[in-house]
Formats: sequence, C-alpha cells, structure tokens
Amino acid sequence: MRVGLTALALALAVCFAIPAWADSFSFSTGSPDGKLGALSRPAGSQGLETETADDFVLTQPTVISSATMHGLLIPAGTPVSSLTRVEVEIYHVFPLDSDTVRTPNVPTRTNSPSDVEIDTATRDSSQSTLSFNATQISTFTVANTVINGIHNAPGQLTHGEGSATGEQVGIDITFNPPLFLPAGHYFFRPEAEVSGGNFLFLSAPRPITSGTPFPAGTTDLQAWIRNANLAPDWLRIGADIIGGVTFNMTFSLTGNTIPEAGTPGQASCHGKTVSAMAHGFGGIDASSSTLGYSSVDALQGGIRVFCGQ
Repeated sequence: MRVGLTALALALAVCFAIPAWADSFSFSTGSPDGKLGALSRPAGSQGLETETADDFVLTQPTVISSATMHGLLIPAGTPVSSLTRVEVEIYHVFPLDSDTVRTPNVPTRTNSPSDVEIDTATRDSSQSTLSFNATQISTFTVANTVINGIHNAPGQLTHGEGSATGEQVGIDITFNPPLFLPAGHYFFRPEAEVSGGNFLFLSAPRPITSGTPFPAGTTDLQAWIRNANLAPDWLRIGADIIGGVTFNMTFSLTGNTIPEAGTPGQASCHGKTVSAMAHGFGGIDASSSTLGYSSVDALQGGIRVFCGQ
C-alpha cells in the first residue's frame, strides 16, 4: 500500500508540474500588398497627429507580449535611424467608449474605432512601456497614399494623394508590461515618429489571404483613419476617402491565451486569474517569465488592471 501511495503521489506531482494548457496566440494580416500607405504619426514638429487603425479579435482573455508592423519611411532615402518613437493604442469598436448622441462629421460610425482609446492599454517608447527594433527591408512603392487629405463630410472623398516611394521597414515591438485584454473585438493603432520624414502604415490584402483568418462568426473590418482636426470621428480609408475599395493594414500580434482567467469586475477575478496562470504555466514565477512580465509584481499589477481593480 505504501508503494502504491508513493507512486500515486509521484504521478500527481508530475501532473501538476506540467502545465495543463499554455496556449500561444498569434495573429497576422499577412504581408504588404503595395496598394496603400496611410500616415500614422504622433503630434509633433512634422504636423498634426494622424492615426491609422485596423482590427483584430480575441476569442479568449489574452496577454499580448509583442507586435510587428510594416511601414514606409518617406521621403525615399530616409534612414531607419530616423525612427525616434513608437506608440501603440488599443480601441474598442464603436459604440463602446464613445459619445453616441453627438452629431458626427463623417458618413458613418458603424464599425469604427471608439472615440477614445483604452487608457490602460496605451504603450509608448517615450515612457519606456514598449521597446522597438526597426529593420530596413527594401525601397518600396505604394500605388496610393492618405497623408493630408482627411476631411469632414461631405468633402471626405479625395481618391487619395497618389503613389509614393520610400524605405519599407519592419518594426518589432515588445510591450512592457504586456497588454492583458478580455475576449473582444479591438482596433490596433500604432504611430511612429520620424525625424525629417513620415511613417506610412502599409496596407495588406482584405480579405486576409496569407495571414490569420478571423474567427467564425466575426467580420474582418476595414482600416480607419483620423487626424487631430477630425477626432473624435474616424473615416474609412477605402470606402470614404479612396472610394470603392477596402484595406487591411500590415501588422501581427503574439502572446498567450488565458482561457480560465477571471471575469473583469467580479470580486473573484484576481484570484481566479492567478490560479489559472499558475495552473497553465507551472507556477506564478513561470507565468511572469513566459508571458513577458519583468517580475511577479509586474504580473500582479497586470492582473489588477485586467480585473479593473
């Protein structure tokens, strides 16, 4: 009997030492298609803040530790070293986080990003909440651009501002701390500051061809844009500005799902989420390392933000 119990104890120890689940998450819109470059830059010496956003879906609570985006540095010859800052914001889909009774200045708000970002999900290299590494890929030409032609309705249809040639870059982003988001439909909005130039977010095929299909029952929404003059409204880059087309933007996200995380707003959220992570990754120390947090304290802080505490 003693031998049997010892064997059982060892078996149980092995079972609990090995994560029952630790699902990785990845999403990609694919590669640039050369059709469009849309300005996405923070406010500064180069002009108005201009935001370009495209959507993604999370089917489970997810910790997003990193991202990539592809863009065009203009004018041609602009070096990678001129990239001085990257900021990422995450938006819900309208009507969340939005004033639904005000009069908009755009043809529609349906399926747009919300009026305001999710404040706790903003990451900025100037605040050391993200780091980035940019790699020059090649000289690249896009067939059309949206840079300055962002106008209130009814003057929104400009058909774009023509082709542009610049330096294609891939920007790898690491979030510190990672983004911990509930299941839902979101918009990813990056901006890049370029000394002596601009960053155009590059388009990708819509519908997605070589990237990650959207989950069944959800719709891959088209890309939207706004500048400081238009905000808090957004315009559809394809349907409103170019006319008769739609676009995705070129980006990817990676991280890990936490299927048994607690429910934000509930008293049990924090404890249930800690338990889920410890179970899924073999302990809370292993959880912080695997998920990309700098320490267990940072992970606990991320859980508190996720739970709304």
